[in-house]
Amino acid sequence: MRAPVKLGLYAAGLVVVFLAAYLTAGALIPAETAAAWTARAEASSTDGSDHNSTLSDTSERASVPGLSVEQDGYQIRDVTAPTAAGVNGTLSFRIVGPDDAGVDGYTVAHEKDLHLIVVRSDGAQFRHVHPDYNGDGRWSIPWQWESGGSYRVFADFVPTALGANLTLTSTVTVTGGVVAAIPTDGTVARAGEFSVNLAGGLTAGGQSTMTFTVSRDGGPVTTLEPYLGAFGHLVALRDGDLAYLHVHPVGEPTDGITLPGPDIQFEAEAPTDGRYLLYLDFQVDGRVHTAEFTVIATAGTTQPSHPTTEHLDSGH
Repeated sequence: MRAPVKLGLYAAGLVVVFLAAYLTAGALIPAETAAAWTARAEASSTDGSDHNSTLSDTSERASVPGLSVEQDGYQIRDVTAPTAAGVNGTLSFRIVGPDDAGVDGYTVAHEKDLHLIVVRSDGAQFRHVHPDYNGDGRWSIPWQWESGGSYRVFADFVPTALGANLTLTSTVTVTGGVVAAIPTDGTVARAGEFSVNLAGGLTAGGQSTMTFTVSRDGGPVTTLEPYLGAFGHLVALRDGDLAYLHVHPVGEPTDGITLPGPDIQFEAEAPTDGRYLLYLDFQVDGRVHTAEFTVIATAGTTQPSHPTTEHLDSGH
């Protein structure tokens, strides 16, 4: 079995360079800067360096999904994608197992063999899609980046031979204009014509319940449609290192109890205190919408902070 290759955060210099571009909407990322980002990211992932105080030891990094290109002998490899924003191309990668061969056996989870989550390192440009399987562990999907920046690619899946969920990640750097994502205050986020209210949040080191209430034109939405086996699907990422949290919906559309809105409930546990990025997908009239929030989790308490600006994911 190969030794785990931990994906660390970028060096301090990288953060300064990215933020400078991020704060200026439309700024152009030169190709040489992108190459430097990639080199630093690769160096960080191979030496196991840690630039986030919340990742205080190796055991914590190992216990939180989404921080490694390898877990239990499984790896994400050969990640390729367009290198510039606005260019049509293909995002592809390969999943290999402990025997170094492509993984062909997958167990369906949330109605799919594999979930692909892509988000910029600042939490913007979130997409949750489902690529096509091409055999021998290879997956691909047509792709175009809307904005430049450094992106994290998460493959979330259950290999049949292991029988347990894995989240593997890699980094892609994209040149092009950077569109700033400006957060707004409050506990309500917009998703197209819908408003979503958040009650509750994350508790560091303990389980908590989050309730999202969907409304349209001031009235409750009671016509939510099943999406990935539930009336909503939630992705939670820790701000900074983008550690990936698995969250679970409360109830199922077929249980005879759970109503199709306006409330969608989830249970989750935050491994540490700090800021977390929440992305709620829900479906109405055959179209998936995404509401985005930022939550601050502290030990024993939780507090909604800043939902991001309106977001409607056309990648679904």
